[in-house]
Amino acid sequence: MRDKKTDKQGANTQIVSRRHLLKGAGIVGAASLISACGGSSDCDNTAVGAPAILSKKRSLKMVTTWPKNFPGLGTTAQDLSKRIETLSNGQIKIKVYAGGELVGPLGAFDAVSQGKADIYHGAEYYWQGKSKAYNFFAAVPFGMTAAEMNAWIRFDGGQELWDKLSAGFKIKPLMCGNSGVQMGGWYRNDINSLDDFKGLRIRMPGLGGDVMAKLGATPVTKPGSELYQALAQGNIDATEWIGPWNDLAFGFHNIVKNYYYPGIHEPGSTLSLGLNLDVWNDFSSWEKEVFQTATAAQNDLTYAEFNARNARALGTLINEHGVKLKRFSDEILVRMAELSAEVMEEAASDDAITREVYESFKASRASSMRWNEIAEMAFTSARSKMKDL
Repeated sequence: MRDKKTDKQGANTQIVSRRHLLKGAGIVGAASLISACGGSSDCDNTAVGAPAILSKKRSLKMVTTWPKNFPGLGTTAQDLSKRIETLSNGQIKIKVYAGGELVGPLGAFDAVSQGKADIYHGAEYYWQGKSKAYNFFAAVPFGMTAAEMNAWIRFDGGQELWDKLSAGFKIKPLMCGNSGVQMGGWYRNDINSLDDFKGLRIRMPGLGGDVMAKLGATPVTKPGSELYQALAQGNIDATEWIGPWNDLAFGFHNIVKNYYYPGIHEPGSTLSLGLNLDVWNDFSSWEKEVFQTATAAQNDLTYAEFNARNARALGTLINEHGVKLKRFSDEILVRMAELSAEVMEEAASDDAITREVYESFKASRASSMRWNEIAEMAFTSARSKMKDL
């Protein structure tokens, strides 16, 4: 039989033990952020702030489609890795491999799907060989802007369809950045009419490349690291990449001077994080929340950085490097729009999941367009009238 003194000592020991546990839980208080899951079914808000000491330490490998230290794309992957390590209080460490370091840039998807790497960072249209549906989760011609993509993925059924598509390849996808509206590309010769596209060899991936093919051009898919040499050696006649910030870094202006806009092929280019599904399913609810919170933050920060830096870089290209900024004619844009509708319909007929994704995408785009006509579009049109004031 225990005496009162022994019971008191035991109670005191329990109190001290609880205090140590609570102190340990407080270590990760910085990770207790507002949920950014946007209604995702696999988001467990009760997990926020759960003690990191209860999770095993993880060392993960991330492969990317980007050149090493490349501004905005490669650096997004690196920044995300640091953010996840910070939010997890060092429990989750991610080593980032640039395209070609561990696997080829376009081999990132297979590496993660097969479990040879844990995570990829890239753009989903690179995987259209797996399913045409992947294009809609990156960018399609005359598709959605960054804000509209966020709305579709987070609140209009996009994430659920993306999960359904990717589960077949043992991957869990998340949005992780957006480069915004891209430029139309660098062209060795002037593009004055539709005939000027005939026989043109142009680097353009995804459904945008299919539109170019219908215009009579020959689209090719090449990773960013190969574009400068291909353009310099004349292996391609034109290339799109991203926008002024990244294009300036690649030095395309040293080869050609014709810089066309708008980039109808990629109006809101979403970057993505893909995790091996076995790795994802092994995560605790707390670890999943760390990834969802970190990628949501990175998605916003990357888009903001692209907007700020593109604006400055465009001035540098024009004023310091003699780049000629040119707009595609209305004739060309109208024809591109017609062909884009054809291309998306053809892609949607590929299989049932692509049709389902396309119908959801199209409905969300129509809804956003109706709203934006009386919101942002109306406002920016009104604001343009005071640009000289």
